[in-house]
Amino acid sequence: MVKLQKKQVKIVSVLIALVFIGSVVALALTQSGSGIASAASSSNVGVIDYRQVMAQHPDLASANTEMQQAVQDAQKDFQEKSANMSDQEKSDYYQQTQQRLQQKQQELIDPIQKKVEEAVKGVADAKGLSVVLDKNSVIYGGQDITQDVAKKIAK
Repeated sequence: MVKLQKKQVKIVSVLIALVFIGSVVALALTQSGSGIASAASSSNVGVIDYRQVMAQHPDLASANTEMQQAVQDAQKDFQEKSANMSDQEKSDYYQQTQQRLQQKQQELIDPIQKKVEEAVKGVADAKGLSVVLDKNSVIYGGQDITQDVAKKIAK
């Protein structure tokens, strides 16, 4: 008989715990649901096709031309200097050349990216947007500001 009472106490304790947990979860869901709804109605999210804006940037053509020239110069330099090198020396020099080219590319692209980011910030501020996301990351929603940013950069 004592075992039966202990078993009943355990069952009742588990039921009380489940009811408590269920009520906490229900309360959390109702609170978070209203928070999400109010956040969605009070915040504005913008989206931008970043690749398109970068491709349309007027400075990109000159940066690409300069980069192509740097690649050609690096190829000539590598062919001239590596003629009398061992395979290991060639490999090391090739890696150094690749690093220099990557650094050059970064130097050419960074100012363009800064201009795009400044244009995005300007358009977002003008439209009252609190967040701007890449269009490829958004499945649904958001105000598309791609053309507005492209126009601002073209000025």
